Amino acid sequence: MRLILLGAPGAGKGTVAKLLTAVDGSVQISTGDILRGAVKDGTELGKQAKAFMDAGDLVPDELIMGIMKERLQEDDCKAGFLLDGFPRTIPQAEQLKTLLADLSIELDAAVNLDVPRDVILDRLTTRRTCVGCGAIYNVKSMPPKVEGKCDKCGADVVQRDDETEEAISNRLDVYNEKTAPLTDFYRNEGMLMDVNSTSSDTVVAAIKEKLGI
Repeated sequence: MRLILLGAPGAGKGTVAKLLTAVDGSVQISTGDILRGAVKDGTELGKQAKAFMDAGDLVPDELIMGIMKERLQEDDCKAGFLLDGFPRTIPQAEQLKTLLADLSIELDAAVNLDVPRDVILDRLTTRRTCVGCGAIYNVKSMPPKVEGKCDKCGADVVQRDDETEEAISNRLDVYNEKTAPLTDFYRNEGMLMDVNSTSSDTVVAAIKEKLGI
């Protein structure tokens, strides 16, 4: 499958993508993970992106499109891919449309995960991330066995700078201004699939039914 997963930060795009990879071998492509890796490694791209990410702002297009072009041409994408959190703006969607046409790649659908704002705020303010391996925890629903320590590698588990309540509110405002209009873009393209559910399993089942998998 070749899907775009749309939805506000914390809507569950990453979780749904991971579940879908097990269905047919499609690979999850998250620009957020790529950028956070660059920040951690201290690359030039990472240094440029860090200021935007810490404030909860969108990283500029010129830092994103080059990464995406290279990524989509890697061998593991031949089985299919799930774009998790990309595109985020209409200009990115237009550039992606051109890029996919150049690469002779056709999308199956753009799936919009519609989750209430209060649910998202609760999910993200209680989320914690391992500074070592990147494992994700939630202090309410899935805390580490030892408080503040990762079950997998033993490194510290922390709240990311972009997951404080202030930063999350800013991210949601940015999303509503710049990213939410993507639903209209893909609706006009005849590709939009809306799923109103807070359950990742329900979302996955709806996608499989839509694609006849």
